[in-house]
Amino acid sequence: MLKNVTKNSLASILLCGLVGAAFAQSYPTKTITIVVPFPPGGTTDVLARTVAQKLGPVLGQSVIVENKPGAGATLGANAVAKANPDGYTLFMGAVHHTIAPSVYKTLPYSFEKDFSPITTVALVPNIMVVSANSPYKTVKDVIAAAKAKPDDLSYGSNGNGTAQHMIGTQFQMITGTKLLHVPYKGSAPLTTDLLGGQVTMSFDTITPVLPFIRENKLRPLAVTTAKRSSTLPGVPTLAEAGVPGINIGTWFGLLAPAATPKDVTAKLNAEVVKIIKSAEFQKQMFDIGAEPVGNTQAQMAKQIADETAKFSEVAKAANISIQ
Repeated sequence: MLKNVTKNSLASILLCGLVGAAFAQSYPTKTITIVVPFPPGGTTDVLARTVAQKLGPVLGQSVIVENKPGAGATLGANAVAKANPDGYTLFMGAVHHTIAPSVYKTLPYSFEKDFSPITTVALVPNIMVVSANSPYKTVKDVIAAAKAKPDDLSYGSNGNGTAQHMIGTQFQMITGTKLLHVPYKGSAPLTTDLLGGQVTMSFDTITPVLPFIRENKLRPLAVTTAKRSSTLPGVPTLAEAGVPGINIGTWFGLLAPAATPKDVTAKLNAEVVKIIKSAEFQKQMFDIGAEPVGNTQAQMAKQIADETAKFSEVAKAANISIQ
């Protein structure tokens, strides 16, 4: 009896393996959707559309982008976590999703358990910027003004629990200042208000603000990473500007629902990494201030685990908790 059960179990395993392999060979047979948890115009959206444009012809099917903004990028994440794990619904996640577990009291999904990493597409430095009409020329100017008038200066972010929120929080802790946090649903509305003077500054990624920096409509004060941006080498790091201890950049990566067949996610990894490593894609990334990555699925999984632990410590130190 036990032998029969063992034989049946082995047969089932082999059959599942053959079915999975056959599915991967025929995949895809219809349109693939990449869900972006922010409105159009931000870095997540730009990267998703760049990948989609190049991935479609490679796979022989249309790859479209669907924007599902809200709740600090967790609304779109939840939708994909619960989507059919067939490889036709993918997610452009970001560092924000490794922060959310530490700042939201409850989440309807687990970023580590409910997603299967495909590859990290790019790392984009965050940058402290003010309007070109602002009286603040340096980071020290901002700190002095903030100390003189607590809560008078404001900074915008892409939502509660995002990387920009974390950077702003750490900035205040290190400098002993108090800034008013103004959360937005994405970079586009935030940048509009920044240009109009409705918020004093932002710590957004370089991509959405770069065109306005080049047009002298926004003034860059410092990048938030340990080293300078290759796209804006003249802009100092926060450490160089007198604020040590902050090293946060925003990574963006492609993921699928956790139960997606491994052969499918492996196929997607192989094709997307080829795109990322191409000279054309590398130039496109440089032009928008991004550093292309293209790592393995295991490397991305480790990155997610490491950053989830790191931001848990930051959130506890800052006492950040969101309903």
